[in-house]
Amino acid sequence: MDRSIEEERIAACLAERTGTRSEDWYLTFRARHAMLLAFRAIRAQMGEGSVVTQLLTCCTAVDPIIAAGLEPRYAEVSRCAASICPEKLSLATADRAVVLQHTYGLIDDVDSRNLVRIAHDAGIPVVEDCAHGVGRMARGADGAPCADISIHSFGVAKMLDTQFGGAVWVNPDSPFSQVVADLRARLVDLPVAGAHLTSLTRTFIFWNRVFNHLPLPVSRWLRRTLSAVGLFEPAVSDDERRGAVSHEPLRPSAEVCRRVIDALAALDDEERAHREAVEAYREAFADMPGVETFSSAMEGPVQPLLKFPILVADTALADRVISEVCAAGYYTEAWYRPYLGPGVLDEGVYRVSRDKAVVSTCMRIVDTLATLPCNVGAEGARAVAEVVRGLVSANG
Repeated sequence: MDRSIEEERIAACLAERTGTRSEDWYLTFRARHAMLLAFRAIRAQMGEGSVVTQLLTCCTAVDPIIAAGLEPRYAEVSRCAASICPEKLSLATADRAVVLQHTYGLIDDVDSRNLVRIAHDAGIPVVEDCAHGVGRMARGADGAPCADISIHSFGVAKMLDTQFGGAVWVNPDSPFSQVVADLRARLVDLPVAGAHLTSLTRTFIFWNRVFNHLPLPVSRWLRRTLSAVGLFEPAVSDDERRGAVSHEPLRPSAEVCRRVIDALAALDDEERAHREAVEAYREAFADMPGVETFSSAMEGPVQPLLKFPILVADTALADRVISEVCAAGYYTEAWYRPYLGPGVLDEGVYRVSRDKAVVSTCMRIVDTLATLPCNVGAEGARAVAEVVRGLVSANG
């Protein structure tokens, strides 16, 4: 593979931010393409089986497991960081990988190290999902990244306002050398996204503005129609709500890469604003009755979270928090309610069990979660927190 100048610049930037080597970074048109290739490599080298992941996620983080011919298996999550809880993780002989997801950008290094240790002791690689925190990774006690494969997203509603693009870091020191070598070979052979797909990335924001100004039934019809005839590239397609991955994996075009380069140049300022918001939320929610927080969000160094998660009394109140925060001029959404957001069209394809007893903590989070915006700075965060205070106080 001859990488473009733009790809080399992105790889060098990510390497500098993470203290890694640029030759271990590869770019994809979407982060889900990198995940699909990772799980294909795992299946090719380790055989058929299951991947341990979580329900508190987007369906596009599970689609690559299914599309690679593996089966998702859902584990309980931690109340520390909303990622798989290592203390409650029980691995099976059919498991082939574990997903370490940094939900909302929450990175708990202690939990992450324990999860990696448990997986490695069982002979299973760890795929790290850093979609919510590009350029940020879980670290071992020595300060080095501890996952075997690390996936980063430049996509819709992430830290970079680029809508498309993703990257994967392949750990050169991973004990799973055959998996790593297989994945590198697949990444090297990727074709570049063509002119038509690149053109759709230019019109993505325009069409979403059109959809947002139309009545909901008309908006849904137009979105599906344009997607079906190849005139719109949705953030999540209907096929991707049925377990597929749109397109065979691709590399981003030079045009998409240039947008990523520009966004990466502003990432330090973006992270600074998010940290300021998180710090303001910490102060506001430290003693607010009726609001529960995640310890990884409240303790230790302030992290530049994509969303600030809180738990309230019930689903109705959580939905009202989201609604009233938006009405106050601070746009946000309920990530992830429903689980496997934005909701799947066939739970059977995703192997979702009706009995959720083994993931009761996860389901309580799903049911009572409100995710608050972090792209609003300290002043905006304090205003959002006051909206929450008024609602939980009125709720008694």
